[in-house]
Amino acid sequence: MKSAPKPERRPGSTPEIALVLGAGGARGLSHIAVLEAFDELGLKPAQISGCSIGAIVGAAYAAGLSGRDLREHALQSFRDRARVIGKLLDARVGKLADLVRGLGNPVLIDGERLLDLFWPEAVPDRFEELAIPFTAVAADYHRHAEVVLSDGPLTPAVAASLAIPGLVRPVALGGRVLIDGGAIDPLPYRALLAPGRIVVAVDVSAPTTASSDTRIPGAMEAIVGASQILTRTLVQRMVEQQPPDILIRAGADRIGGLDFFKAKAILAAAEPIKDEVKRALARALEARD
Repeated sequence: MKSAPKPERRPGSTPEIALVLGAGGARGLSHIAVLEAFDELGLKPAQISGCSIGAIVGAAYAAGLSGRDLREHALQSFRDRARVIGKLLDARVGKLADLVRGLGNPVLIDGERLLDLFWPEAVPDRFEELAIPFTAVAADYHRHAEVVLSDGPLTPAVAASLAIPGLVRPVALGGRVLIDGGAIDPLPYRALLAPGRIVVAVDVSAPTTASSDTRIPGAMEAIVGASQILTRTLVQRMVEQQPPDILIRAGADRIGGLDFFKAKAILAAAEPIKDEVKRALARALEARD
């Protein structure tokens, strides 16, 4: 993994801000509230890094869409359940008949087709066309290594970052087979830590549920749930070893990884995050003066 360039800060200069948006499924819609806080402060991050849902939201923000634009797009996209399900069916790799014939997973999604169906039209085709430098983090399936993607075609890179095994098809890119970056670095902030830079990392991984909950999850829920357990565990260890300059914990309680139809509730629950982000940035900027 290549480390981001480390800026030298001149006396009296404003430190640059790097924004990192983590993995977490539907809880990642909470990232939008953080982006709105940046917009309301009139601040733009110098660079953005994202993993999984964080890569989807981060790339759209890096394209020049505002937090409000993304809020409206999310609410509109998940308002019509039948339309969303129709789009998901269109993005499937296989067919239900394949299950009977033993030919594969009939619900496996093509991530690139999924992004084409759900991303705002303003998101460009290539990294180089983005308004803010952006990196998407994926995992190399065969080499067991983190892969940082920052140039070339944007859609396959983000599709790789969100390729949850068993749910979204792996992506062949640059001679590698790539899967969900959450398997190795769900909150990719460590390479961005540097003097003269404020790193804001937004963790949307799911906390544990009530110990009295004995409900057995369905197959699809279990796949995503296992991914969320891994994400939370990795993030906790990373933060304990080397925390970011600003850590924001976001995401409504008791929201599953696939609860995108609860977009309105997720965004409403994330509203208090705006003030937390503004206070944290004010303290960090004041401390660097």
